Amino acid sequence: MGVLFSIVLPVFLLVGAGYFAVFLKLFKDSAADGLMVFTQKFALPCLLFSGIASLDLGAELDLWLLAAYFGSAATCFALGILGARLLFGRPWTDCIAIGLTAMFTNTVLLGLPVTERAFGAEALGPNYAIIAFNAGFCYLIGITSMEIARAETTGFALVRTVADAMFHNSLMIGICCGFVVNLTGLPIPAVVQDALDLMIRAALPAALFGLGGVLYRYKPEGDMALIAMLCVLTLAVHPLLTWTIGTYGGLSTGQMRSAVITAAVAPGINTYIFADMYGVARRIVATTVLIGTALTVVGASVWLMILP
Repeated sequence: MGVLFSIVLPVFLLVGAGYFAVFLKLFKDSAADGLMVFTQKFALPCLLFSGIASLDLGAELDLWLLAAYFGSAATCFALGILGARLLFGRPWTDCIAIGLTAMFTNTVLLGLPVTERAFGAEALGPNYAIIAFNAGFCYLIGITSMEIARAETTGFALVRTVADAMFHNSLMIGICCGFVVNLTGLPIPAVVQDALDLMIRAALPAALFGLGGVLYRYKPEGDMALIAMLCVLTLAVHPLLTWTIGTYGGLSTGQMRSAVITAAVAPGINTYIFADMYGVARRIVATTVLIGTALTVVGASVWLMILP
């Protein structure tokens, strides 16, 4: 277990460094926002572009891999909604934001570095295959469900609302550009690739430090039973269902590692952005992101011990 902690802990030490840097006023809260803007709008899109552009689509885009991860994600979305409604009596709009939090894991800022630390950069192919569809899948389900629950957008306007949210997202733009290069075989000039590599090396460390700084503002408070339910769904049920479906589908060892570890990490900041955009369940989602990120240290270590 000590060896496993040595794999996972450095990732969260960076998050903790950002958290305490803001707490001790060594790093301004506004600077953490700026760092997250840099990583999410520039550095991480470069990372995803490069990863998708060089991805062996024939080898990595396996239907059972996608079914294992996204089938379990959709199930957690439904369970989150039902739990929030039936057990806690939350309004439907709150339930949608809570359901999205149950399925939208932090595939980039946590899933990638934990997998890379554990199994090496060459093991990230299945991660990129999942990431390529994750934001689109979650936004499609979440925004469509929310707009229906609010009954304010229908028909073509609903399609436009969903598309606008997805394709104004920098991470989605990076993914789409990566697919264009991959499918067309367009060469990337060496000088451009060198610049991308410089940006990519900064992406994950800066993003993890910035994530910690941003998380400082979300104080753990209120609705702890509902938050506990969300943590169980996202940190235990999601990876367990992924492992079950993946076992049935005969996923390779590498695919199973990437899918389960990605499913076992905390919800991402995007879940809070979604809740804030609609003005619902903000405190619940923010606290779940904070507590779930801390608990991922233990959860990811347990799954690393279980996986081959």
